[in-house]
Amino acid sequence: MKLEVDRVTKRYGATRALDGLSLHLASARVLVLIGPSGGGKSTLLRLLGGLETADEGSVQVNSHQLVASATALQSYRRKNGFLFQQFNLFPHLSAKRNITLPLEKVHGHTPEKARELAEQALRRFGLLEHADKLPSQLSGGQQQRVGIARAVAFSPEVLFLDEPTSALDPEMTAEVLELIQELAEAGQDIILSTHEMGFARAVADQVAFVAAGKIEECRPPSELFDAPESAICRRFLSKVMRY
Repeated sequence: MKLEVDRVTKRYGATRALDGLSLHLASARVLVLIGPSGGGKSTLLRLLGGLETADEGSVQVNSHQLVASATALQSYRRKNGFLFQQFNLFPHLSAKRNITLPLEKVHGHTPEKARELAEQALRRFGLLEHADKLPSQLSGGQQQRVGIARAVAFSPEVLFLDEPTSALDPEMTAEVLELIQELAEAGQDIILSTHEMGFARAVADQVAFVAAGKIEECRPPSELFDAPESAICRRFLSKVMRY
Protein backbone atom coordinates (compact mmCIF):
# COMPACT_ATOMS: atom_id res chain seq x y z
CA MET A 1 0.00 0.00 0.00
CA LYS A 2 1.42 3.37 -1.08
CA LEU A 3 0.18 6.68 0.31
CA GLU A 4 0.90 10.23 -0.85
CA VAL A 5 -0.87 12.88 1.20
CA ASP A 6 0.43 16.38 0.54
CA ARG A 7 -0.48 19.47 2.60
CA VAL A 8 -4.10 18.50 3.12
CA THR A 9 -6.51 20.82 4.88
CA LYS A 10 -10.08 19.91 5.83
CA ARG A 11 -12.43 22.39 7.48
CA TYR A 12 -15.77 21.92 9.18
CA GLY A 13 -17.07 25.45 9.54
CA ALA A 14 -14.49 27.41 11.48
CA THR A 15 -12.74 24.23 12.69
CA ARG A 16 -9.67 22.88 10.89
CA ALA A 17 -9.86 19.13 11.38
CA LEU A 18 -6.74 18.71 9.23
CA ASP A 19 -4.25 21.54 8.96
CA GLY A 20 -1.70 21.13 6.16
CA LEU A 21 -1.21 17.44 6.94
CA SER A 22 1.31 15.45 4.88
CA LEU A 23 2.09 11.74 4.85
CA HIS A 24 4.31 9.85 2.42
CA LEU A 25 4.61 6.06 2.66
CA ALA A 26 6.23 4.09 -0.13
CA SER A 27 5.10 0.75 1.26
CA ALA A 28 2.97 -0.37 4.19
CA ARG A 29 0.67 -3.29 4.89
CA VAL A 30 -0.98 -1.96 8.07
CA LEU A 31 -1.04 1.74 8.96
CA VAL A 32 -2.37 2.54 12.44
CA LEU A 33 -3.44 6.08 13.35
CA ILE A 34 -3.11 7.03 17.02
CA GLY A 35 -3.43 10.29 18.90
CA PRO A 36 -5.72 12.33 21.13
CA SER A 37 -9.47 12.49 20.54
CA GLY A 38 -10.30 15.32 18.16
CA GLY A 39 -6.81 15.34 16.71
CA GLY A 40 -7.88 14.40 13.17
CA LYS A 41 -7.55 10.59 13.03
CA SER A 42 -11.09 9.89 11.86
CA THR A 43 -11.07 12.75 9.36
CA LEU A 44 -7.80 11.52 7.86
CA LEU A 45 -9.13 7.98 7.64
CA ARG A 46 -12.30 9.20 5.92
CA LEU A 47 -10.25 11.20 3.41
CA LEU A 48 -8.06 8.20 2.63
CA GLY A 49 -11.20 6.11 2.17
CA GLY A 50 -12.78 8.61 -0.21
CA LEU A 51 -15.66 9.36 2.16
CA GLU A 52 -14.58 13.01 2.46
CA THR A 53 -12.67 15.30 0.12
CA ALA A 54 -9.91 17.73 1.05
CA ASP A 55 -10.44 21.48 0.90
CA GLU A 56 -6.79 21.91 -0.02
CA GLY A 57 -3.93 19.58 -0.91
CA SER A 58 -3.84 16.19 -2.63
CA VAL A 59 -4.46 12.57 -1.62
CA GLN A 60 -3.29 9.48 -3.50
CA VAL A 61 -3.79 5.89 -2.31
CA ASN A 62 -1.91 3.34 -4.39
CA SER A 63 -2.65 4.40 -7.98
CA HIS A 64 -5.82 6.29 -7.09
CA GLN A 65 -5.68 10.08 -7.10
CA LEU A 66 -8.66 11.13 -5.01
CA VAL A 67 -10.42 14.05 -6.66
CA ALA A 68 -13.71 15.78 -5.89
CA SER A 69 -15.67 13.81 -8.48
CA ALA A 70 -18.72 11.90 -7.25
CA THR A 71 -18.36 9.26 -9.96
CA ALA A 72 -14.64 8.71 -9.38
CA LEU A 73 -15.05 8.58 -5.58
CA GLN A 74 -17.91 6.12 -5.84
CA SER A 75 -15.80 3.86 -8.04
CA TYR A 76 -12.89 4.12 -5.56
CA ARG A 77 -15.09 3.39 -2.53
CA ARG A 78 -16.41 0.24 -4.18
CA LYS A 79 -12.89 -1.18 -4.20
CA ASN A 80 -12.50 -0.80 -0.44
CA GLY A 81 -14.06 -2.09 2.78
CA PHE A 82 -15.19 0.04 5.71
CA LEU A 83 -15.99 -0.57 9.36
CA PHE A 84 -16.79 2.15 11.86
CA GLN A 85 -17.26 2.60 15.60
CA GLN A 86 -20.90 1.59 15.48
CA PHE A 87 -21.87 -1.71 13.92
CA ASN A 88 -24.13 -0.15 11.24
CA LEU A 89 -25.91 -3.42 10.48
CA PHE A 90 -29.42 -3.32 9.06
CA PRO A 91 -31.47 -4.27 12.15
CA HIS A 92 -34.29 -5.93 10.18
CA LEU A 93 -31.98 -8.17 8.10
CA SER A 94 -30.23 -11.41 9.05
CA ALA A 95 -26.46 -11.56 9.40
CA LYS A 96 -26.19 -13.26 6.01
CA ARG A 97 -28.50 -10.76 4.30
CA ASN A 98 -26.47 -7.89 5.76
CA ILE A 99 -23.58 -9.26 3.70
CA THR A 100 -25.38 -10.37 0.53
CA LEU A 101 -27.28 -7.09 0.06
CA PRO A 102 -24.21 -4.89 -0.67
CA LEU A 103 -22.61 -7.70 -2.68
CA GLU A 104 -25.65 -7.62 -4.97
CA LYS A 105 -26.51 -3.91 -5.00
CA VAL A 106 -23.05 -2.33 -4.78
CA HIS A 107 -20.74 -4.93 -6.33
CA GLY A 108 -23.12 -6.39 -8.91
CA HIS A 109 -22.95 -10.06 -7.90
CA THR A 110 -25.81 -12.43 -8.64
CA PRO A 111 -27.83 -13.57 -5.62
CA GLU A 112 -26.23 -17.02 -5.93
CA LYS A 113 -22.67 -15.62 -5.97
CA ALA A 114 -23.49 -13.21 -3.15
CA ARG A 115 -24.74 -16.08 -0.97
CA GLU A 116 -21.60 -18.07 -1.73
CA LEU A 117 -19.30 -15.17 -0.78
CA ALA A 118 -21.35 -14.36 2.32
CA GLU A 119 -21.23 -17.94 3.56
CA GLN A 120 -17.48 -18.07 2.96
CA ALA A 121 -17.02 -14.89 5.02
CA LEU A 122 -19.31 -16.07 7.81
CA ARG A 123 -17.53 -19.43 7.95
CA ARG A 124 -14.12 -17.72 8.01
CA PHE A 125 -15.10 -15.70 11.06
CA GLY A 126 -16.91 -18.48 12.91
CA LEU A 127 -20.36 -17.04 12.28
CA LEU A 128 -22.02 -19.50 9.92
CA GLU A 129 -24.26 -20.92 12.66
CA HIS A 130 -25.53 -17.37 13.28
CA ALA A 131 -26.22 -16.62 9.60
CA ASP A 132 -30.00 -16.38 9.99
CA LYS A 133 -30.02 -14.36 13.21
CA LEU A 134 -30.95 -10.69 13.39
CA PRO A 135 -28.34 -8.27 14.80
CA SER A 136 -30.37 -7.95 18.02
CA GLN A 137 -29.88 -11.70 18.57
CA LEU A 138 -26.08 -11.38 18.42
CA SER A 139 -23.58 -10.15 20.98
CA GLY A 140 -21.70 -6.92 20.35
CA GLY A 141 -18.57 -8.83 19.36
CA GLN A 142 -20.57 -11.02 16.97
CA GLN A 143 -22.20 -7.94 15.41
CA GLN A 144 -18.81 -6.36 14.83
CA ARG A 145 -17.52 -9.61 13.33
CA VAL A 146 -20.48 -9.58 10.93
CA GLY A 147 -19.49 -6.01 10.06
CA ILE A 148 -15.94 -7.14 9.33
CA ALA A 149 -17.23 -10.09 7.29
CA ARG A 150 -19.34 -7.69 5.24
CA ALA A 151 -16.36 -5.37 4.73
CA VAL A 152 -14.02 -8.12 3.44
CA ALA A 153 -16.46 -10.45 1.65
CA PHE A 154 -15.57 -8.98 -1.75
CA SER A 155 -11.77 -8.94 -1.14
CA PRO A 156 -11.25 -5.16 -0.75
CA GLU A 157 -8.11 -3.43 -1.89
CA VAL A 158 -7.83 -1.60 1.46
CA LEU A 159 -9.82 -2.16 4.67
CA PHE A 160 -10.57 1.04 6.61
CA LEU A 161 -11.39 0.64 10.31
CA ASP A 162 -12.33 3.63 12.48
CA GLU A 163 -12.11 2.79 16.19
CA PRO A 164 -13.59 -0.67 15.55
CA THR A 165 -13.62 -1.68 19.24
CA SER A 166 -14.75 1.53 20.92
CA ALA A 167 -18.29 0.22 21.55
CA LEU A 168 -17.17 -3.17 22.91
CA ASP A 169 -16.37 -4.49 26.36
CA PRO A 170 -12.83 -5.82 27.04
CA GLU A 171 -13.59 -9.46 26.18
CA MET A 172 -15.28 -8.55 22.90
CA THR A 173 -12.52 -6.04 22.15
CA ALA A 174 -9.90 -8.80 22.38
CA GLU A 175 -12.00 -11.04 20.12
CA VAL A 176 -12.32 -8.39 17.39
CA LEU A 177 -8.66 -7.30 17.63
CA GLU A 178 -7.54 -10.90 17.19
CA LEU A 179 -9.68 -11.13 14.06
CA ILE A 180 -8.18 -7.93 12.62
CA GLN A 181 -4.69 -9.24 13.35
CA GLU A 182 -5.53 -12.47 11.50
CA LEU A 183 -6.63 -10.41 8.48
CA ALA A 184 -3.38 -8.44 8.55
CA GLU A 185 -1.30 -11.62 8.80
CA ALA A 186 -3.24 -13.04 5.84
CA GLY A 187 -2.10 -10.08 3.71
CA GLN A 188 -5.00 -7.63 3.88
CA ASP A 189 -3.94 -3.97 3.55
CA ILE A 190 -5.46 -2.07 6.47
CA ILE A 191 -5.68 1.54 7.67
CA LEU A 192 -7.19 1.87 11.12
CA SER A 193 -7.52 4.30 13.99
CA THR A 194 -7.44 2.99 17.54
CA HIS A 195 -6.84 3.81 21.19
CA GLU A 196 -5.49 0.29 21.79
CA MET A 197 -1.75 0.95 21.99
CA GLY A 198 -0.73 -2.67 22.57
CA PHE A 199 -2.66 -3.71 19.50
CA ALA A 200 -1.13 -0.89 17.44
CA ARG A 201 2.35 -2.05 18.43
CA ALA A 202 1.56 -5.68 17.58
CA VAL A 203 -0.20 -5.31 14.23
CA ALA A 204 1.18 -2.20 12.48
CA ASP A 205 4.13 -1.82 10.16
CA GLN A 206 3.73 1.96 10.44
CA VAL A 207 2.16 4.04 13.20
CA ALA A 208 1.20 7.67 12.57
CA PHE A 209 0.69 9.99 15.53
CA VAL A 210 -2.00 12.52 14.60
CA ALA A 211 -2.63 15.63 16.73
CA ALA A 212 -4.03 19.11 16.06
CA GLY A 213 -4.72 18.18 12.44
CA LYS A 214 -1.14 17.18 11.62
CA ILE A 215 1.02 14.07 11.64
CA GLU A 216 3.74 14.73 14.17
CA GLU A 217 5.60 11.52 13.33
CA CYS A 218 5.10 8.29 11.41
CA ARG A 219 7.46 5.40 12.02
CA PRO A 220 7.56 1.65 12.68
CA PRO A 221 5.90 0.83 16.00
CA SER A 222 9.06 -0.28 17.78
CA GLU A 223 10.65 3.10 17.06
CA LEU A 224 7.64 5.31 17.76
CA PHE A 225 6.59 3.62 20.99
CA ASP A 226 10.10 3.10 22.37
CA ALA A 227 11.59 6.48 21.41
CA PRO A 228 8.99 9.03 20.31
CA GLU A 229 10.65 12.08 18.77
CA SER A 230 8.05 14.80 19.30
CA ALA A 231 7.27 16.22 22.74
CA ILE A 232 3.51 15.98 22.13
CA CYS A 233 3.78 12.28 21.23
CA ARG A 234 5.90 11.59 24.32
CA ARG A 235 3.31 13.29 26.54
CA PHE A 236 0.44 11.37 24.92
CA LEU A 237 2.14 7.98 25.26
CA SER A 238 3.19 8.67 28.84
CA LYS A 239 -0.46 9.17 29.73
CA VAL A 240 -2.13 6.37 27.77
CA MET A 241 0.52 3.74 28.57
CA ARG A 242 0.85 4.56 32.27
CA TYR A 243 -1.46 1.78 33.45
